[in-house]
Amino acid sequence: MSREIDVVIVGAGPVGSVMAALLLARKLAAPGRVALVSTLISAAAPAGPAGDAASAWLPWDLRVFALSRASQRLLRLCGVWDSLPSDLVYPYERMCVWDESGVPQGRGSLTFDCAELGEPDLGAIVDGRALQEECMRAAGAAGAVMVEAALESVEATERGVRIALHDGRRLDARLVIAADGTGSKTRELLGVATAGHTYHQDALVAHVRTAEPHRRTAWQRFLSTGPLAFLPLSDGRSSIVWSVTRQESVRLRALDPREFAEAVLAASGGVLGDIELTTPVASFPIHLQYALDYVRPRAALVGDAAHVVHPLAGQGLNLGLLDCASLAESLGEAGGAGALGDYGALRRYERRRKSENLLTAAALDGLERLFSSSNPGIARLRSAGLGAVGSLPFVKRRLARRALGIYGDVPELVKGQSA
Repeated sequence: MSREIDVVIVGAGPVGSVMAALLLARKLAAPGRVALVSTLISAAAPAGPAGDAASAWLPWDLRVFALSRASQRLLRLCGVWDSLPSDLVYPYERMCVWDESGVPQGRGSLTFDCAELGEPDLGAIVDGRALQEECMRAAGAAGAVMVEAALESVEATERGVRIALHDGRRLDARLVIAADGTGSKTRELLGVATAGHTYHQDALVAHVRTAEPHRRTAWQRFLSTGPLAFLPLSDGRSSIVWSVTRQESVRLRALDPREFAEAVLAASGGVLGDIELTTPVASFPIHLQYALDYVRPRAALVGDAAHVVHPLAGQGLNLGLLDCASLAESLGEAGGAGALGDYGALRRYERRRKSENLLTAAALDGLERLFSSSNPGIARLRSAGLGAVGSLPFVKRRLARRALGIYGDVPELVKGQSA
């Protein structure tokens, strides 16, 4: 059985769902003409409106995202932001970064404050499960067709693309968008190679309760073994993201809750006092990966299918959402719905986002290498560097605005709107 459609998006995570909602909201495709393909739709689909399901989402999901101002604006355009449960969205106002040889908000540290930027906050911590479900709801409400099936093959030519699914169905489209994550099957079938390297690290994720209040502040201490971040949550707890070597990850995950809390306390330098572990500890491997090409005739890659960066700055999802905005903008500039699959528009998207994403990946890779060095001379240099940036308001402001997603080559879709 074959079905004709305008756009097939493979991957129904937040990036793929936002891509679908955005194409429909910008009238780049008509309702019923965008297919969102995933093997996880039944498991992830919400049972009802956001308000009805909010209580089922509490407490916070183990996975959370730090969303930038640009991401908030894009989610609002897609009908997601204002539908998220208020208890599971927590704006933070400050960020304190310090080296293990320094002192929080003192020597060898750097603090960003939204008041210094004239912004209401520096971003928001958002519950991962609520975000996933609201993005899918918005895509469905906009008119996306939900397709639950595994991908069998992709044949893209200059005239169109045919997608074969494992259940025998076929979708004939004008454009396919790969949003199916790090191990993208779509990217593989399109013949797009990747490059990068592993950090030989795991990121440990858990929620903790601290003796001292987080004060709406994201705290991050750079250790030679990897950074430890505390992301503030609305219930007073913090979500930790702790990058450690694979061997240390195995050791830490084998500890009982009290022992693990003591290890976090030692690694944090006691910045928030005594710690209580309130959730299980999850882990995921850390690596740098980037696609050598973002587009093929009638095909484009977005999000983790195109790039994966170190999580030390929490920019992964923000970069993916900017991909969506840029791709929609390029298609719109080329003529809207009539230009779906236009190779010139796809190439403009690639040139714009590939350069920005590689710049971010290189910067994060450089930071990881700098702060993981145990060389005493380099340790003194990075500590002095943090203090120097803190004393240069212009540089500090530019860094903060780039993190907000409102500085640099930013798509027009996320400029100039209140969040």
